[in-house]
Amino acid sequence: MMTNKPVDSASTTTIELSTIQPIPLNERHGKPQNLFTIWFGSNIMLLTVITGALAVSIFHLSFLWATVAVLIGNLAGGLFMALHSAQGPQLGVPQMVQTRGQFGSYGSVLVVALVVIMYIGFLASNLVLGGQSLHAIYAPVSTNMGIIVSALLSLVACAFGYNLIHAYTKVMSWVSGIILVAAFVWIIFVTGLPANFLARGDFNLSGFLGAVSIAALWQLAYAPYVSDYSRYMPKDISEKSVFWCSYLGCVLGSLFPMILGILVSVCIGDGDLINGIVNMTGGLSSTVIIVFAVGIAATNAMNLYCGVLCTLTLGQTFFPKWSPLSGARIAVSIITVLIEVLIAIYGQENFLVNYTNFILMLLYVLVPWTAINLVDYYLVAHGNYDVASFFRRDGGIYGYFNSKAIFCYLLGIIVEVPFMSTAIYTGPAATMLGGADISWIIGLAVVSPVYYLLCRTQPAVQVSSVKS
Repeated sequence: MMTNKPVDSASTTTIELSTIQPIPLNERHGKPQNLFTIWFGSNIMLLTVITGALAVSIFHLSFLWATVAVLIGNLAGGLFMALHSAQGPQLGVPQMVQTRGQFGSYGSVLVVALVVIMYIGFLASNLVLGGQSLHAIYAPVSTNMGIIVSALLSLVACAFGYNLIHAYTKVMSWVSGIILVAAFVWIIFVTGLPANFLARGDFNLSGFLGAVSIAALWQLAYAPYVSDYSRYMPKDISEKSVFWCSYLGCVLGSLFPMILGILVSVCIGDGDLINGIVNMTGGLSSTVIIVFAVGIAATNAMNLYCGVLCTLTLGQTFFPKWSPLSGARIAVSIITVLIEVLIAIYGQENFLVNYTNFILMLLYVLVPWTAINLVDYYLVAHGNYDVASFFRRDGGIYGYFNSKAIFCYLLGIIVEVPFMSTAIYTGPAATMLGGADISWIIGLAVVSPVYYLLCRTQPAVQVSSVKS
C-alpha cells in the first residue's frame, strides 16, 4: 500500500527507475545539505579552473581585478541558479519539463533543444580537459584515450542515476576541497609567486565586464537543470534552506577553483594552464591533476544525466503516452557519449577560444529563459502548477504555445544583440563601451518586467490541483 511518508534514504547502488516522471511523495528523500555537497563537489574541477583563468588569458586583467570580477559574477549568477533549485521539491519534475508551464508543450521545444546543445558543449569541453589531464600526468595515455576513459566514468554514474551522482559528489566535496586547499598552499608557500605578481596585468573595463559575464554564466548555465537534483527532496522542505545550500555550494565551489586558475595564469603568462598547474604544484601535481580529473567525470555525469533527461523530454513531447524509464535513459546516454567522444576528439584544437565563444553564446539564449521562468514561478504562478498538464500533448491548461513567453524570449535575444561582444560579432553598443559585454544585464532588465506586465494584463491560468 502506497503512503506519502518520505523514505529516509536510498541505495546508491540501485539503478534509478524514474526519468522525467513526477517523483511520488513516498519516494522523496534527502536533506538540504545534500545540495551543498553536490554543487560544491561538482564544481571543483579543471574546467572551473580554466574558466577563472580566462579573466587573465583572454581578458588580460590583473590578479586583484580578475578575482573581483569572478566574485561579482558568481555572487550575481548564483542567485538565479539557487532560485531555480528551490523549484525542484515543490514540483518534483525536471526543470525542462516544468518549462512547459511557461512556454506550452510545443513552445518549450526550442528552449529544451538549446539546452541539449548546451550540455553537448559542456560535455565535450570536460572530456577534452579530462583527456589532456590524464595525458599530462601519464604520457603513455594519449589525450584521445584519456577522453574515452573520462567518458566511460561519466557513463557509469549516469546509468545508475540520481543517488549515485549525489553520493559521488559528496565524497568529491571532501577530497577535492582538501586538494584545492593543498594546491593553494603549495603554490604560494612552496613554489612561491613571482616578485612582480601583483603588478602583472591591469584593469580594462571591457575585460572586467567580460570576466564578470563569464563567471555569471557559469552559474546561470546550471539553471536549466539545477532542480533536477532537488526534485527528490521532500515537498515540505524549507525553500530557504534549498536556496541557501544550493547557492553557497555552487558559489564557493566555483569561486575558489576560478581563483586558482587566475593565480596560475598570472604566474605563467601565456603558457599552457594544465602544465602550469603541474609545474607549480611540484610533488603534489599528480594528486591535484588526478583529483581534478576525477571531478570532471563527476560533473560530466551530471551534465550527461540532465542532457539525457532533456532529450527524453523532447521525445515525450511528441509521444505523450511514452513514459521513459531507466532503460531509455541508459540507451540515450550511450548514444550521447559516443557523439560527445567524437566531438571532443576532433574538436580539441583551439580549445580556449572555442570554449570562450561557446559560453558567451550560451549567455544570450539562457538569460531570457531564466527571466521568464523565475518571474512566472515566483511572481505569476507562485509555484502553483498543474503538473499533470506538463505531460499532455496539448499542454493541458498551458496549451501548445504560450505567445507571451515566446514573444518575451525572442525579445530578450533581440535586445541583447547590440550589446553582444564576441570574436564572431560585436554589437554597436558593445563597441561604444569598448568591447564590454553587458548583454545579459540588458536581457534580464527588459524581459523580466515585460513578461510580468503581459501576464498581469491577461487572465491567469486556473490551476485546479497540483499533482506530485
